[in-house]
Amino acid sequence: MAKKDRTKDQKKDQTKGQTTDAAREKDREKWMARLQVRLVTQPGVDRAVVLQAVKEVTAHCAETGEHPRDAFGDPDAYAVQTAARLAPADRAARERRRDSMVGTLGSALKRAGEVTGL
Repeated sequence: MAKKDRTKDQKKDQTKGQTTDAAREKDREKWMARLQVRLVTQPGVDRAVVLQAVKEVTAHCAETGEHPRDAFGDPDAYAVQTAARLAPADRAARERRRDSMVGTLGSALKRAGEVTGL
């Protein structure tokens, strides 16, 4: 094989490695974004809880070199577990009660609208 051909092959391998790295990084970013979105929908979770969770995941992945999906699994399930672990229980319970009352009120208003034909 000529030197020119070897250089081309090496460049192809490097480009392929960069593409794979870029795809892996994009997947990591998507995983982290999904975690954050799912976390903020959990009762009792505020900005501090989200930041703490992101910090923990980022530190673990930097330390081990693992992808978050490999280390923590599905971001939705991990967000639920993390919220249960990090969010203050009293705040979470208070938000669940509030959400329940809002849902009940919404149902009552919907039924009232159906009865009156609105």
